[in-house]
Amino acid sequence: MPIRILSSSLIDQIAAGEVVERPASVIKELAENALDAGARRIEIDVEAGGLRLLRVRDDGCGIPAAELPLAVQRHATSKIATLDDLEAVVTLGFRGEALPSIGSVARLKITSRTGDAPAGSELGVDGGEARPVRAAAHPPGTTVEVRDLFYNVPARRKFVRTEATEFGHIVAAVERVALAAPAVAFRLRHNGREVLELPAALDERGMASRLARILGEDFPERALRVEQRVGPLSLRGWLGLPTAARAQADRQFCFVNGRAVRDRLLAGAVRLGYRDVLYGGRHPAYVLEIQIDHRLVDVNAHPAKTEVRFRDSRAVHEAVFRAVERALASTRPAESTPAAARIDLPAFAGGAGRPLPLPLAAARVAAELAFHAPMAAPGAAAAAVVREPDAGALPLGHALAQLHGLYILAQNAAGLVVVDMHAAHERVLYEALKTQYATAEPAAQWLLEPLSVNLPEHQIDLLLEAQADLEKVGFEIDRVAPGQLALRRVPAMLAGAEVVPLLVQLAQDLGSERGAHHLDAAAHRVLGTLACRAAIHAHRRLSLAEMEALLRQMEQTERASQCNHGRPTWTRVSLAELDQLFLRGR
Repeated sequence: MPIRILSSSLIDQIAAGEVVERPASVIKELAENALDAGARRIEIDVEAGGLRLLRVRDDGCGIPAAELPLAVQRHATSKIATLDDLEAVVTLGFRGEALPSIGSVARLKITSRTGDAPAGSELGVDGGEARPVRAAAHPPGTTVEVRDLFYNVPARRKFVRTEATEFGHIVAAVERVALAAPAVAFRLRHNGREVLELPAALDERGMASRLARILGEDFPERALRVEQRVGPLSLRGWLGLPTAARAQADRQFCFVNGRAVRDRLLAGAVRLGYRDVLYGGRHPAYVLEIQIDHRLVDVNAHPAKTEVRFRDSRAVHEAVFRAVERALASTRPAESTPAAARIDLPAFAGGAGRPLPLPLAAARVAAELAFHAPMAAPGAAAAAVVREPDAGALPLGHALAQLHGLYILAQNAAGLVVVDMHAAHERVLYEALKTQYATAEPAAQWLLEPLSVNLPEHQIDLLLEAQADLEKVGFEIDRVAPGQLALRRVPAMLAGAEVVPLLVQLAQDLGSERGAHHLDAAAHRVLGTLACRAAIHAHRRLSLAEMEALLRQMEQTERASQCNHGRPTWTRVSLAELDQLFLRGR
C-alpha cells in the first residue's frame, strides 16, 4: 500500500482512541473541564453505563457563543498559548483534544451561558461534523451531553464491557475527581437513580464525611492525618492505619497539584513507607495530595494525563517515602490510639528455640510494683492476679496475667488490654536493632571462645553476603573450614542467649521467601529476621515484672502497634463492650 495522507475523520477517530478509552474517560475529561471553569457544583447523569447518555452540568464561567465552534476544533484551547505555558501548566486540561475527540465518536451537544450573556447558546456535533450555533435557554454554566458513544466506531464498541462494569469505572472516576476537588459539590445519577451526593467539603468535618462516603465509613477513624513539607514539595492527606489494610489496592488515591495520577514512582514510595508495618499481601488505603512547583513536573507525558514526570524523581521519591515513614512511626500505643482492628489474618507460627531476655532490666520495673504475684504452674491457662492498679495515663495499663503462654492481659483506665507477647517483643527488638544499625557502633560482646556454626556451604555464603549488615548490629563471623563458621561476637542485647540456632535459622530464612517479610532493603530483612527469631516465643512463662517491662517498652517504641510482619500487637476491649457482653448496666 502506498504512503498516503489519512482523511481528517480517520485522524480524529485515531486521536480519540488516545483520550476516549471508555465512558469513564469522557466523564473524567468533562469534569476536569468543569473544574477549570471554576464550577462549584457538578451534576452528572448517566444512562446504560454511559453508552446511551453521559451528561455533565456545571455552574462555571460558561463558554461565549462565539467561541463554541472553536471549542470542538482540535488543539483549540484557552488554557495555554506558548511553550512557557506548557512548561508550567496550572489547569487540568490544556491540549484542546477532549471535546473534538468526544465529538468524533459520539453525538455531542454543548449548551452554555456566560454570566453576562442574556441567553445561552447550543452547538451540536455528530461524528465530528459540527452544526451551526443556535440560541438556547440555560442558566450560567455549561452542560455537555454525549449520546450513543462509539455509535460510528463498531470496533471500539465491541470492546466495551457490561453496563455494570462501565458504570463502576464511572463511579471510580467521579470519586477521584471529587477527592481532588473537595470544595466542589458533586451529584451522580445512573438511570435516574441517585448514586452519589457529595456536598462541598469546606471544613475538616465536611472532608471527613466525603472520605467516609468514598473510602468507607470507618476510614476517617482508622487513618492518620499527614502534613509535611520537604523543600519545594508539600505532602498532605490521610494514611490508612496498617491494621485497616485491604486485600486489593482499590482505595489508593494520589494527586499532584490537584490532578489525579497513577504514578509508579509515587505508589512505590508510599509502599516503601509502609514496609515495616504492613502485612504481606495487604494494601494500604490512602489519600495523598502533593503540591510542587508546576515547573518541576511534566503533566504532558500521557494522552489521558494520568501519568506525570518529575524533574528530580529521586528527590520526590525520597521525600514521599520519608514523610509516610515518619507518619506511620507514630503507630504506637497511646491514649488517643484506637484499639487495634480485629481483622482476619492467616495464623502465624513463631520459630522454636530458647526464649531471650527482654532488653530492659525487669528487676528495676519489679521494684516499682506494689507486689509481684507468682505465675501459675505449667499447663494452667492463666495466672490470676488480684489487684486494682492505678493505670493512670499508661496506654497499656498494668499487667494482670499471662494467657495460654501467648498473650498478656492488662488493665487500663478504658478496660481490658490483650497483647500478643511475641509480636510485641519482635517489634521492640527490631526497632532496637535498627537504632544500633543506624549508629554503626553496636553494643556487642566478644566471646571468650568462638562458637562453631555448622551449615551447608550455600547457607554459609548467604550469611557472608549479609556479613556487613550483621557486623553493624554486633555479630562477628568468619569462615574457618568448609561447612563451618566461627561466631566471635554477639549483640549485647542477645548476650546469654543461644545465638547459634538463631544464625542457623537466619541462614535458612535468607535463602527462602519467608525471610523477605515484605521488607525491601537487604539490611532490614536481616534485622527483621533476627528480631523475629530472637523474640519471646509461645509458652515462655513471663514474670509480672517482665510483662510490665514489655508493656512500657511498647509505649516507647515506634510502630509498636504492629509487629515486623504487619500483624497487630495489641487490642483493647472497653468496659462498655464488657458490660454489653454480660448485659450489665452502669
